[in-house]
Amino acid sequence: MTGISIRRWAGALTAVAAMLAGCGGGSSDAASTAKTQPITSVDSRVQPASAVQDVASVKSRSANAAPKAAVVALGELSLSKVDTSSSIGPRLVGQARDIAATKSAAETQTQWQWKDTAVGGKVAAISFRSEGAYGVRLGVLVKQLPGSAILRVYTQATPGSVYQISGQEILQLIERNQAAGDKTDQGRTWWTPDTGEGEATLEVELPPGVAVSTLDIAVPQLSHIFVNLSLPTEQEYQAQVATTKVNESDPCNLDATCYSENATERNAVARMSFVSGGLSYLCTGTLLNDGNSSGKPYFLSANHCISTQTAASTLQTNWFYRSPTCNSGTLQSTSIRKTGGAQLLYASSSTDMSFMLLNDTPPVGAVYAGWDANTVISGTSVTGLHHPSGDLLKISFGKVNSQTSCQSSAGNQFQCNGATGNFYQVTWSQGTTEGGSSGSALFQNGRVVGTLYGGAAVCTNRALSDYYGRFDVAYNAALKNWLAATPTSGSRTAVYRFFNAKTGAHFYTANAAERDFVIRTYPDFSYENVAFYAYPDSSTGKDPVFRFFNATSGAHFYSGSTAERDFVIANFPQFKYETISWYAQSAAGNGASPMYRFYNSKSGAHFYTINAAERDFVIQTYKDFQYEGAMYYAWTAAQ
Repeated sequence: MTGISIRRWAGALTAVAAMLAGCGGGSSDAASTAKTQPITSVDSRVQPASAVQDVASVKSRSANAAPKAAVVALGELSLSKVDTSSSIGPRLVGQARDIAATKSAAETQTQWQWKDTAVGGKVAAISFRSEGAYGVRLGVLVKQLPGSAILRVYTQATPGSVYQISGQEILQLIERNQAAGDKTDQGRTWWTPDTGEGEATLEVELPPGVAVSTLDIAVPQLSHIFVNLSLPTEQEYQAQVATTKVNESDPCNLDATCYSENATERNAVARMSFVSGGLSYLCTGTLLNDGNSSGKPYFLSANHCISTQTAASTLQTNWFYRSPTCNSGTLQSTSIRKTGGAQLLYASSSTDMSFMLLNDTPPVGAVYAGWDANTVISGTSVTGLHHPSGDLLKISFGKVNSQTSCQSSAGNQFQCNGATGNFYQVTWSQGTTEGGSSGSALFQNGRVVGTLYGGAAVCTNRALSDYYGRFDVAYNAALKNWLAATPTSGSRTAVYRFFNAKTGAHFYTANAAERDFVIRTYPDFSYENVAFYAYPDSSTGKDPVFRFFNATSGAHFYSGSTAERDFVIANFPQFKYETISWYAQSAAGNGASPMYRFYNSKSGAHFYTINAAERDFVIQTYKDFQYEGAMYYAWTAAQ
């Protein structure tokens, strides 16, 4: 750890209002005790109401708060060259469109119409219109962005309801893509959530002290959703405000709500949408339990859907995406969309499986599906739960005929043959699958035993087969590293970050209750989401990070050094030692990343970030901040 000097104790950039003193420190949840015996199957678990939920990313504000937006308009998209005929694989629903007006940062800068904010920053917006689109996702290419910038996405029709994300969260996404090996512009692109309309407005708010010239972002591309993916809720249908239902799957598909079979497991299935190369797709995925029932949101789908971290970062999931009553043809009102993407843990073409850890917390009532890593014998009855063509949840009933070997070929095709291999051949007695069903789980006695690769099954021919990657093969190859019950002394906990634009102060807490208290009580503090991950208690053998409160300045200070803690206690009585906030490492290793610290010679403030891009932005932009190097080491991911 670096040494300290008296001048550094005038305050800290990690300040919070004086009334926050004594709000509490890090989480003290006890680590779970894991089983130690090898396992080959687990049962499901339900997400309890007590599970800590994410802070809502959709905010309400006065419609008058939206700045006047420049307009970039694209004409009607010609679909004549878009191949939408395939009934297997991911369902293509969105086409990439280049945007000449904002293809570079320099050209994008000419579109912004900056105006001052109440706290002394800058804000501007650009409205992108793609004629004929049922939805729009903007590809925002980020090369330089302040971590405390706020980006908002909304439509001009509803400027009072905005999706909001901090710059530091986007920087984390980019860092994760690059760490996985994607150094291209696609790896540096943040894809905005689908607006559900043919227009999307991107708004950027810069914090005080940041010149607009330091912003280096562009929107060279958008994904034009050419399929109407919306469905009326039951209330909309009854009020007769919904349009005629579109995107309906083939008629032999069975509404999952009509059947008691797998009623629990259907709450584990989510409709997926994601972007790859500017193209938008639909698939199906399933939430999985692990041997410790830890509540980590492991998510299983197909490798031919998501095989890269860059694609996983664009993932959106729709939960409880089914009808409220049998064959109502409407969407139940409790359906929830999550937009936070995922961390790709494993992807393999040998079983066509993609295994991820969701960045979002699954909603209350979602089911972590059980699984069975034993081989399924021929003749076994099985069930499929899936979203064919992106439709409401459907169920299929059939049997495993045999094992087989499958190889991919050109044009999203594949061939399967033989009576051994890494796939199951399945035929259906009721129901079928379609494009969009890809990646969906095959259930046997309520446990996952495979994921859908593809096939020729159709309503008109029951003899044709579908093919599922064998879960047991993937489990023994890699998934057991995450899903098997293992001894553990604790799981990492999220450390949340806030920014007060009026004071330039950041605040960090590992306590979700304190996070929610700050959000509820101090509107000047803008929530910037998870900053990094650490451990909540000492059972892991990690080093404590200490928190102080300065009664004079109303500032909090964080230190990972016992010597620094003791020095402050002995020499600066205005600093009240509060608590151990979390546990990290004093040295590199175990996948930990350095926590960088800066000192502001004018204000006496300190600033901390685990993100190298944000570190470089501060060095380049804020000349009053002296870089002090790494103070301790924490983690950029929960797993």
